[in-house]
Amino acid sequence: MQVPTRRFGRTELEMPVLTCGGMRFQQGWEDLDPDKIEREGQSNLEACIHYALDRGINHIETARGYGPSEMQLGWVLPRLDRSRLLVQTKIGVKDSAAALLETFETSMKYLNLEYVDLLSIHGINTPELLETTLRKGGCLEAVRRLQKEGRVRFVGFSTHAGPETVIPAVQSGEFDYVNLHWYYIYHQLHWPMVEAAAAEDMGVFIISPNDKGGMLYKPTPVMSALCDPLTPMQWNDLFCLNRPEVHTLSIGVARPSDFDEHVEAVTRYWDDRSKWADSIEMKMNDAMKASVGAEWFERWHEGLPHYIETPGNINVREILRLWTFYQGLELLEFAKMRYNLLGNADHWFPGQQAKALDGLDWSCLAESPFSDRIPDILRESHNLFHIEKEVKRLSES
Repeated sequence: MQVPTRRFGRTELEMPVLTCGGMRFQQGWEDLDPDKIEREGQSNLEACIHYALDRGINHIETARGYGPSEMQLGWVLPRLDRSRLLVQTKIGVKDSAAALLETFETSMKYLNLEYVDLLSIHGINTPELLETTLRKGGCLEAVRRLQKEGRVRFVGFSTHAGPETVIPAVQSGEFDYVNLHWYYIYHQLHWPMVEAAAAEDMGVFIISPNDKGGMLYKPTPVMSALCDPLTPMQWNDLFCLNRPEVHTLSIGVARPSDFDEHVEAVTRYWDDRSKWADSIEMKMNDAMKASVGAEWFERWHEGLPHYIETPGNINVREILRLWTFYQGLELLEFAKMRYNLLGNADHWFPGQQAKALDGLDWSCLAESPFSDRIPDILRESHNLFHIEKEVKRLSES
C-alpha cells in the first residue's frame, strides 16, 4: 500500500500525506557517544525507516533537539537511494547567522548527508523570536547562504504559537513551508493560520496530530464511539487531510507498527475521505453542542485576549479550549497534561494557569460574548486540571 502524495506548496515537492517523524524512535533526549547506542534500538529505528519507505512515506523529519535522532538516522540514510528521500531537520532560533551555521554543521555531520531538502527554524513561538530570525545577521541570512551552496533546498519554520505570531511569519514571504498545530480540537483557533499559509502557497505540515490532538493513541470511550468504525487517530487523519490546504501529518513512531492505523486511513478510506471526515465531524460537533451548548461551541474562541493582555498572563484561550473539549469528549488526562505545562515550558507553552482569580480586572474580556462566564470557567478548570506534580515537555522529560 502506497500512501498518496500532495504538492507541498511552492516547493513543488511531491509530499506523502504522512511523514515519518523522528522524535520517538531515537535513544533518549540527550546527545550520546556512538558507542552508547544500543544495537536493538538502532535496529528498530532502521526498521521504522524501511517500513515507511516501503509504503511511500519518504519524508523523514527530525531536529537538532531530538537527542541522537540525527546521528542514528545518519547511520541508515546514506545507505538509501538519496533521490527517493525528502529529509527535514530543524534548528532552534539562534542569535546570529554564525550560531545557526555552526549548529547546521553539527546536524549535517550527524546526518551524514550533503544536503537537506527542508530546513526549519524551530520554535518561532513569539514575535520576539520571529524578529530575531528575520533581522539582518540572523538565522535567515545564514539559511540563504546555505541555499546558495546547495546544502538546503527549502526553508520553513515550526511553531507552537497562535495567529499573532504565525500569520506575520507566513506573510513575511521568507518561508516556503510551516510546521504548525491544527486538528479538530484546534480547528477554530488555528484555522486562520492554515488559510494564511495557503494564501502564500506554502507547504503545510501538521505537527503531532495524535498526541496534541487529544492523546488519540489512547482515546476516551466517547471519542472511540463517535469515530466508529474508524479509530480516533484515523478519523483525525482524514479530518485534517480533507482540507486541501493541509499537505502532510507527522506520525512520530516508536516502532514500525505505529504507522499501520494511519496507512490504512489514507489508503483504504482515501477515496471516500470527505464522506468519513464530514459524517464523523458532524457527530463530534453534535456531541460538543449537547455538552456545552451550540452557541458556546461555535463562539467560545471569539474576542479572547492574547495571554500577554490578561491579568497575570493567564492563558485564557488555551484554558478555555481544554475546558471545552474536556466537556464534550471527556479529554481529562489530556487536559491535565496540557494545563500543567502552563508556566513550566517557556515559550513552547506560554502563559500561566488560572490559580488566583479573585480581585482581577477582567476588562480584557470585553470582546468575548461570554465575558461574564469566563472567570468561573477558569476557576472550574483549575480545580479540574491542576496537579501538584510538575509537568514537562516530552523533550525535557
